[in-house]
Amino acid sequence: MTPEEGEQGASPLALGRAAIIRAVKHAPAGPGVYRMLGQDDTVLYVGKAKSIRKRVTSYTRPVGHTNRIARMIAATARMEFISTRTEAEALLLEANLIKQLKPRFNVLLRDDKSFPYILITADHDAPQIAKHRGARNRPGDYYGPFASVWAVDRTINALERAFLLRSCSDSYFENRSRPCLLFQIKRCAGPCTGEIDKADYAALVREARAFLSGRSRTIKDELAREMEEAAEELEFERAARLRDRLAALSAIQGAQGINPRSVEEADVFACYQEGGATCIEVFFFRTGQNWGNRAYYPRADRSLDEAEVLGAFLSQFYDDKPAPRLILLSHKVEEQGLIAEALSEKAGFRVEIAAPQRGEKRDLVAHAAQNAKEALGRTLAESATQARLLEGVAKAFGLPHPPRRIEVYDNSHIMGTNAVGGMIVAGPEGFRKAQYRKFNIKSADIVPGDDFGMMREVLHRRFARLLKEAPRHGTDAETENTQRADQTLQHGSAMSSALMPSASDEAGVSEDDDAADAPVDLKGDGGASPWPDLVLIDGGLGQLNAARQVLDELGIEDVPLVGIAKGLDREAGREQFFLPGRTPFRMEPRDPVLYFIQRLRDEAHRFAIGSHRARRKKDMTEAGLQAIPGVGPTRKRALLRHFGTLKAIENASLADLEQVSGINAATAKAVYDYFHERPSG
Repeated sequence: MTPEEGEQGASPLALGRAAIIRAVKHAPAGPGVYRMLGQDDTVLYVGKAKSIRKRVTSYTRPVGHTNRIARMIAATARMEFISTRTEAEALLLEANLIKQLKPRFNVLLRDDKSFPYILITADHDAPQIAKHRGARNRPGDYYGPFASVWAVDRTINALERAFLLRSCSDSYFENRSRPCLLFQIKRCAGPCTGEIDKADYAALVREARAFLSGRSRTIKDELAREMEEAAEELEFERAARLRDRLAALSAIQGAQGINPRSVEEADVFACYQEGGATCIEVFFFRTGQNWGNRAYYPRADRSLDEAEVLGAFLSQFYDDKPAPRLILLSHKVEEQGLIAEALSEKAGFRVEIAAPQRGEKRDLVAHAAQNAKEALGRTLAESATQARLLEGVAKAFGLPHPPRRIEVYDNSHIMGTNAVGGMIVAGPEGFRKAQYRKFNIKSADIVPGDDFGMMREVLHRRFARLLKEAPRHGTDAETENTQRADQTLQHGSAMSSALMPSASDEAGVSEDDDAADAPVDLKGDGGASPWPDLVLIDGGLGQLNAARQVLDELGIEDVPLVGIAKGLDREAGREQFFLPGRTPFRMEPRDPVLYFIQRLRDEAHRFAIGSHRARRKKDMTEAGLQAIPGVGPTRKRALLRHFGTLKAIENASLADLEQVSGINAATAKAVYDYFHERPSG
């Protein structure tokens, strides 16, 4: 009997072991990263090792594996290897590959948001203080991370009062002829019009940088001393300004809750598990101040304990973030020293990782652990509620099971201009913002304002691409559908653009990004199918028929469609539901399932309008006022001469616009409607 004949009757576990045994022959002896792949070349697991050959050989034992490892071995068809110079380098590469490939047997950090920072610029004579997110391309000093935009905004507002730094853009700064409102309310020193000389403004900038760099006590002591000196010299107005600045600094620290005495710079991680789920709470401390916290819910096998999940989470967390000098953990993790070495190598300074057992540091970890426990409790309760709502959706629309993936579509435009289609995704865990997509309507055959034509284009692009990238398995029409998708995707430029993930630093789709073809996320969320169990269309029978026509053309018959028509006078609670082959119906006004569907529809509406406004703003930036019908160069000059800025024109009333020389009533209304009319959809 040949080895091939022997393998045909072998168990999946034996076949997997055989594949790994074949791979061992080519495995490097030194450090590096290995990938285990399934029959369809899907990456199952990414691991690192000091010796790849020894680690891979350990998988070939016939017994002694946990259930999770045994399942992984059984699914393995082949392996790939990447050698590195050191084990620390392998750890960093492993974290990067896990975040990119999302293997189903690894612990996955599900992070759809980057962290905001405070930036004090260094490319202008009068440095600006600003909120920053994304790549650090602009010269300047970055302070953070902050856990939320709210925390950044609150801190910047207080810093403006304390140090009077400008927050306006450079273009706004250069075009000022008199100080703006922020100068009047004592939140800016007015460097734009020379209200403060360059040397004094530079001194304020130095103080702000010193405060954000950890010398907050020194800065407060200096301000207090100057205030006392001003009072002694009877300069009461100056003393009052210094008092207000001192109060602003105290407000920053007072609003931040826990501000440790012995911890200047640290990230605090606490892991808590319950009901098969894991929550990791992260607190950020910089300059001795609490800059906020955020909860994460990594995807991990139930067999992994808290220390194992936390260790895997840690290296992924810092894959795209700078590490602080101190990291405090609720559990001592395996390879703690190696992780510290890798982060130190990446950061360029020594990073210490510790699981404190006593003192103030232990108190910080305990506080984070309590927050993790409470956050996971809330999430589990919300998940149970979400599950009941999805069961209600299945019952209301006659679905065979509660939907795991719901897609909702909406369009937005003004009089047919800047038309955008939006798709949002929801499931048992709530909104999946990383999978939102937008579509810039490009077909030249669509009459402006044709909502049906827009919906047809959006769905055609979405499902043609889906058929191409993730054909439905187990159906007789699979081959035919794939061929139709190929033909569709080659059918001219007007129909060749589909879904595009954000090019920003975040995992979610930015509402400022242009839409284009992109591969479908074949893994969905946690390996789930990218095919929807339910499609909701914002519209009545006409929209539903347009959607049904598109799916029929593509040969798709098993995706449930529901149209949601707004009630009379767009009254919430009186929505009418349209399903193919069923009489339209309404739900009870107080039905929780109705509220849930309204939330889905409103989120799609919000996303579509936001995308539309971003596109309109971009067009306005590029084309100026001439993008408005009836406004040419002469009227553009007249408007700008009268109001001064584009923002003032946008905020002007219809009566104010009609007062502009050379602007008749029709043009004034066109300008007003362009800025104020509610987008369609």
